[in-house]
Amino acid sequence: MSIEWTRALLGGVLIGCAAALLLLTHGRLAGISGALGGMLGRRGPGDTSWRLGFLSALVVGGVLFVRIWPERFGTLGMPRWPVLIIAGLLVGIGTRVGQGCTSGHGVCGLGRGSVRSLAATLTFMASAVLTVLLTRHLL
Repeated sequence: MSIEWTRALLGGVLIGCAAALLLLTHGRLAGISGALGGMLGRRGPGDTSWRLGFLSALVVGGVLFVRIWPERFGTLGMPRWPVLIIAGLLVGIGTRVGQGCTSGHGVCGLGRGSVRSLAATLTFMASAVLTVLLTRHLL
């Protein structure tokens, strides 16, 4: 029997605990676009440290994951820089238009029962399904 579901469950529990801890300790929602946007804009006193820690942990965690389990990333290779830049800009535009990102809406917003977050998460998921359908199966 595969243990993949237990890893997914553990990951979900860790994300939920981290989001709850940030809300309890700082009164902030764990949205990546909000944390990054706050680093680029004006901040109040003590506002930089939690944002920097939150964003740094995402980068360090990703690097560690690639080092520990490189096989999880398949053999497609790294996309070229122009593709990464365009993708990053599109994600940034999407988070502005949607007034938040998948982590803010999907994890924290749904957990708070936000109807706006439900609509945003359904839109994110439909867009992801359509993108995979187009890029992997039709093109």
